[in-house]
Amino acid sequence: MKNIDILCVGEVLVDFIGHQSEVLIDDTRDYHRYLGGSPTNVAMNSARLGLQSAMVATVGDDGFGDYIFKRFSEVDVNTDNVKIVKDKPTSVIFVSRSETTPDFIPFREADALITEQQITKEILLKTNIFHTTCFALSKNPAQTTIIKKAEEAFKLGCQLSIDVNYSSKLWSNKEEAISILKLYCKFNPLVKISEDDMFRLFEDTLSHDQIFEFFHKEGVDLVCLTLGYKGVKLSQKGKKIIEMPAIKIEKVMDATGAGDAFWSGFLFAYIKKKTIKECLEVALKLAALKLQNVGRLPDNINILSKLL
Repeated sequence: MKNIDILCVGEVLVDFIGHQSEVLIDDTRDYHRYLGGSPTNVAMNSARLGLQSAMVATVGDDGFGDYIFKRFSEVDVNTDNVKIVKDKPTSVIFVSRSETTPDFIPFREADALITEQQITKEILLKTNIFHTTCFALSKNPAQTTIIKKAEEAFKLGCQLSIDVNYSSKLWSNKEEAISILKLYCKFNPLVKISEDDMFRLFEDTLSHDQIFEFFHKEGVDLVCLTLGYKGVKLSQKGKKIIEMPAIKIEKVMDATGAGDAFWSGFLFAYIKKKTIKECLEVALKLAALKLQNVGRLPDNINILSKLL
């Protein structure tokens, strides 16, 4: 029985998001605390959508770590494989509040200390989707652990997934990032990459079609390219590219986590065996809902009623 819908492996963080809108960090006066980290957001969103989600991550033995466990427990994310370490504090990121891709400063400590013991064969046998991020792959021992366990997961029949949230602030160089990404792509993950990620990783040298071809050549069947307010393009190997517009909203409150909300919606619909177009429709709805709220998705609504 595969009773874990999504196993999210990677960074769990405390985000401090700027209170002042549309200013960079140097002009931000104060911040509000939120649970953060791309795979963390996917785990939380998935749980709130009624899926069984589990988190593999590492936190410090401190107040921020306690806060993280409290937040996970509120939506019943499985934290059996979230490790606590005593010699490193919980990782923290300061983020500007923005309508577009935000500026950020990472203070990374415990998040990268993910080891093989946290991802057993027994867990993988129960897992439907194994999801991670380019952020999580940027630092050892998490990098080595995730690549090894991704291969094991693939051989055991898991569907892999990755958010290519590349940032030069996290990697020593682009070449290393691309080489690690290629290793992961050999296991045919569902790939989500934003246009901003694309420009950062490939330095604006590749067209959308060339991005799709890059991933298909590395062994990926499905690539989803998010384009912000312009919508989304999706390419499946050997099939016609699907394009869909973004949902228009009156005012963007906060873009942080919008891509995670999009991918949470996509994976939710994918697990429910919806068509690819239906997966994109659900994803776009959840992203639009997130853009209208600062920090996390709102607690006081029935999210499923907004999607289906």
